[in-house]
Amino acid sequence: MNTTEKKTIGKMIHLYCNAKHGTSHALCTSCAELNKYAQKRLSKCIYGEDKPTCEKCPIHCYSSDMREKIKDVMRYSGPRMLFHSPRMAITHLIKGMKTPKRIS
Repeated sequence: MNTTEKKTIGKMIHLYCNAKHGTSHALCTSCAELNKYAQKRLSKCIYGEDKPTCEKCPIHCYSSDMREKIKDVMRYSGPRMLFHSPRMAITHLIKGMKTPKRIS
């Protein structure tokens, strides 16, 4: 299970939803749907805890329409994560520097 990745994407979606859709605690319907989809896809990832960041991952988990939505979220939330969750952001940045392991 990708607990770190799940927490990171969940936080990114919350930041995005709060800024773009004016929510405070709960996600709007479309962001809740995106979060549920992302969490489900991460649960099924063959890399498990060794999952590389999405940018470096050789396997595309998301359908094309959901991939565009998640890219928007990441573009917006990624830079802001340093202010809202610095530890999570730095961990994600370091993980992004590593070369993904090959799955046989």
